[in-house]
Amino acid sequence: MYSSFVMTVKHSLGRSSCLALVVPLMVLPVPCQAASTAGCTVQATNYLGWKAEEMANPWVKLEIVPQIGGRLIQVTFGGHDFLYVNPQLQGQVIPLESSEHGEHNYGGDKIWPLPEGNQDEQHWSGGGNLDGAPFTLQVLSQGPTCAVRLTGPVDPEIGQRYIRDIGIGADTPVISFHVVMQNMSGYPRTWSEQTITEYPTSNPPGTDQFNTKFWGVTALNPSSAYLNGYHVRTGPSPNRAYSVSDGSLRVHWNDIMQEVWIDSPSGWLAAVDGSTGYTMVERHHVDPTAEYPGKATIIFYSSGEADPRQRRPGAPATPKIPSTEPREGPFVEAEVNSPMVELAPGESYAMDTQWYPTRMGSDFKAPTWAGVIGTPLTATSTPAGLVLSGNFGVFYAGDLVAHLYPRPRGNEDNTVKLMSVTPTEPVQLQTTIQAPTNTTRVSVHLVDAEGLDRGPLGEVLVNPPPSQSQAEQ
Repeated sequence: MYSSFVMTVKHSLGRSSCLALVVPLMVLPVPCQAASTAGCTVQATNYLGWKAEEMANPWVKLEIVPQIGGRLIQVTFGGHDFLYVNPQLQGQVIPLESSEHGEHNYGGDKIWPLPEGNQDEQHWSGGGNLDGAPFTLQVLSQGPTCAVRLTGPVDPEIGQRYIRDIGIGADTPVISFHVVMQNMSGYPRTWSEQTITEYPTSNPPGTDQFNTKFWGVTALNPSSAYLNGYHVRTGPSPNRAYSVSDGSLRVHWNDIMQEVWIDSPSGWLAAVDGSTGYTMVERHHVDPTAEYPGKATIIFYSSGEADPRQRRPGAPATPKIPSTEPREGPFVEAEVNSPMVELAPGESYAMDTQWYPTRMGSDFKAPTWAGVIGTPLTATSTPAGLVLSGNFGVFYAGDLVAHLYPRPRGNEDNTVKLMSVTPTEPVQLQTTIQAPTNTTRVSVHLVDAEGLDRGPLGEVLVNPPPSQSQAEQ
């Protein structure tokens, strides 16, 4: 549908220009007004009482509510709802003038400026037009590809407005985002744009039926500017909510209000639901030469009690003082930051992100471009043949194919088809194949339904290795 990543760029725009025409956003077909009978569709709907726009293909459904800050309020994949929706505000549209700041946590996914604060003009005090004001929605395309454009109002405090394209294709669950931040003031301004995605940690959302098997995960920076590779900005430290293994930070919701900053260079985070076995991977481009707000490329925020002693009964730790006050949540926010960017008047900056829903539970280790790894690939030589095993989730429907090394000479094929896979089903690889006796290494790739190689899920040495005489054959 789109290239995997479009490098973030700045565009010089005149303030009198028509932004929808002159800003190069997604490369899309000519907008069509009639609904398509094939591929993906975009249609008006009512979602939980909100007037919404639903974008759908056979894999995913996206519910978008323009009038509450241009939110993507829900993503449904394989019958599973990924995003938190605040039950206290379900179906409501609260006018900005009814609140001092106009900040209402409806849930879902939204755009946010950084840095936050009220100490000077270089910090945003929160709420206002960027959080709760209505956005306009334009359908850009549907059929082979579907996309909508959400255009927000100008926020007078920071002088910026946001324009966001959201798109899907017809044959994959991958979701693409292209967010433009434009300086509409009359002088240069410096800001970072941030995506905030809220994931529920109870079922049903907003109840005390806690999901104690939810984690936010990202790779740590081996040369991190933070002690231990992450910075606990709010909340207690040390904290059992944070654990490090295999070079990744795992953030476990435990009913404590807290926020952790990570200067991850990897360009990915994962929201892992161990209770349901669903995982969402969010990818973005990290510029190693750029300045990020507070040095953080990724932030995880957890809802909960400001006083850890007031954690609710049933939460992952036993509270000393049960809380009886009603409140929203619980949820975890996964936040992706752009660099700090100075924009001249009329100039804009674009950030691209992609979401990859798949099946994976608490075993999640890391993502690849083809899917996610739970139990890593192994290749074991036995008298019956080469046994391949592993536990994965995939981003595309297609076939797993083994590549055997060393490659045979001439034009002989070194690949073996293993099994057909689909994103909505966990992949349990356990198969025996016949391989040349000199096979020393195996990789397993995902080839999608169109025959496109989406990359490896793992590459390993054969154990035990062939003898020297076998290796020389």
